[in-house]
Amino acid sequence: MDNKDYMVRATAADAQIRAFAVTSRNLTDEARKIHNLSPICAAALGRLMNGALMMGDMLKGDKDALTITIEGDGPIGGLLVTVNNKGEVKGYVKNNAVVLPNNAQGHLNVGGAVGNGTLTVTRDLGLKDPYVGTIELHSGEIADDLTYYFAESEQIPSSVGLGVLVNKDFSVMESGGFIVQLMPGASDEAIAKLEENISNMPSVTLLLNHGYTPEEMLEYVLKDLDMVITDTMPVTYKCGCDRDRMERALVLLGKKELENLIADNEDIELKCHFCGNAYKFSPDELKEMVKRAK
Repeated sequence: MDNKDYMVRATAADAQIRAFAVTSRNLTDEARKIHNLSPICAAALGRLMNGALMMGDMLKGDKDALTITIEGDGPIGGLLVTVNNKGEVKGYVKNNAVVLPNNAQGHLNVGGAVGNGTLTVTRDLGLKDPYVGTIELHSGEIADDLTYYFAESEQIPSSVGLGVLVNKDFSVMESGGFIVQLMPGASDEAIAKLEENISNMPSVTLLLNHGYTPEEMLEYVLKDLDMVITDTMPVTYKCGCDRDRMERALVLLGKKELENLIADNEDIELKCHFCGNAYKFSPDELKEMVKRAK
């Protein structure tokens, strides 16, 4: 799977620990191109997509979906990413052109771009109501925020590491990350060893820059904990929008709103937030939709 985007799942310490890791350079660069993202926006969206992909791998049902929304008071405005458990992700940022000086460590200042606000995880498991968990952002750097989300909303001790490396020509050089979680009843020895490994670990960006694969990242974080890879899956940027979906969205606007659009007697164009595809509908087509609208 060399030079491909993929994700691995693993256990360690006799299943007292579960872990996920992903590499996603191609799909992150595809998102950068689709949305014409500045480096800092590409880094923010890439980090969130990496986190979402690994969380999506925790979903059980084929039709389950997970959405992570970040609302911040920084110049980026907010981000939204949605994912299934098939390794398919899509997302966007509200303001795609943010430029800020690097932070004190000389890295892209994602936290400054995001600012203060909230992170919300919505799990649609096919039930009447989705599961929704919201936390206050802790740093806006996304990995920290997801770590706090697991602790505060799901009471699962976790460590999340995410990284995106953007080139001088704005293309994405590397993108990936890991999530490691303690299972209920994990021994003190396993916890202590894991904490030691994580405290000695370089940044994900540095590991990616040195060519580390997802397996090698997990070998680093799960050193001496008898890691076992249990699954490997390709990951892709996939929107899935089509004309029928856009038409259904228009019908949901209701009769009154559709009639207002028809009164303008012009074609209307709907553009997909996730992929930029545009769909045109004529006044005659809108009139047909009115018959189906409430």
